[in-house]
Amino acid sequence: MATTLVLYSHAHHRHLAAEVSQVYHQAVQALAGGFYSAAQCHAWSRAPRSDKYWQLRLRHSTAWLALDSGGRCIGFVQVERQYGELGYISCLYVLPAWQRRGVAAQLITVVKQWAQQQAFPRLSTHASMQSKTVFERQGFRSHHRCYQEKSGQQLTSF
Repeated sequence: MATTLVLYSHAHHRHLAAEVSQVYHQAVQALAGGFYSAAQCHAWSRAPRSDKYWQLRLRHSTAWLALDSGGRCIGFVQVERQYGELGYISCLYVLPAWQRRGVAAQLITVVKQWAQQQAFPRLSTHASMQSKTVFERQGFRSHHRCYQEKSGQQLTSF
């Protein structure tokens, strides 16, 4: 199955916000029983967020959507472009049925190419335990383990 990567444009893609929300929520929930517990995944994403939330979030960053041949969102990556977080990859999520098919690697590759064109000094992220390997395969280096607390649950990232 072919995928197409598109640069998110609020004017052209805001109707996909509900799909982005589902990608995020389903990808997080699929982590339960693997790298994270069900309680940790529930704290991370209790339910899909509103369309408005994702429209605003994507509008104020740079993001690419991975679309299947039917134009449905199957994954996305979001990069912050504000001064303090310039080049920070804040989101990389792929629907569980599309994981391990190279979609995440394609999304990281397009971000790396874009960042180079923008002359960003570096890209950074807090990779989940699951995404750590895909980031490392794309040339990222893990410097340290991080911990974030959400709703009383501690989440590990790198």
